[in-house]
Amino acid sequence: MHGELLKLGIDIGQSSVGQYMVRSRKAPSQTWRTFLVNHAKQLVSIDFFTVPTIRYQVLYVFLVLAHDRRRILHFNVTAHPTAEWVGQQLREAFPLDQLPHYLLRDCDAIFGNDFREQVQDMGICEVLSAPRSPWQRAYIEWVIGSIRRECLNHVIVFQESSLRRTLHSYFDYYHRSRTHLSLAKDSPEPRPIQPPEMGSIVAIPQVAGLHHRYERGAA
Repeated sequence: MHGELLKLGIDIGQSSVGQYMVRSRKAPSQTWRTFLVNHAKQLVSIDFFTVPTIRYQVLYVFLVLAHDRRRILHFNVTAHPTAEWVGQQLREAFPLDQLPHYLLRDCDAIFGNDFREQVQDMGICEVLSAPRSPWQRAYIEWVIGSIRRECLNHVIVFQESSLRRTLHSYFDYYHRSRTHLSLAKDSPEPRPIQPPEMGSIVAIPQVAGLHHRYERGAA
């Protein structure tokens, strides 16, 4: 604006013009939340969480979450995570014709040079969250919290195979039945609305009876 005034032959100091400029309170660029929303269909998150067994062994669960419909694209369990193992999980999670554009992760040392090179070779852009900032990976943190509260806190884990079976059962419920506030109270795999004329309400036990799916059916 000061330059335009000078071109119009108005001799005025820049500081004087600055006094009358409207100050914008908005950030100069998009916020982190805006980035996540704008790129939801192209963005996946990955993370680990730990689960103790009845014999005090620590198992590591690796998750790959698609942001658009909060879908668990892939998961696996191991007692000894290595960079090679993580790279293999990444290859299994993404068929070559279904690669995401962005991959959001934390700065865990398990994601070393070999992992970064593999992500780069796949043409995926890594987005790293700041240290000690789980809120920047809120979607996958919420999912891990749901897994604990709704499933793992209520079962005894014996070994890797039993944990895999439990998680398979929970994820089937999570994808097909569990409603999400962020999905307009629908499930990741959309459920049709069943009007009262379809019949009475029937409760279908899921996850070994920890949860139920409610449907209408003929008596």
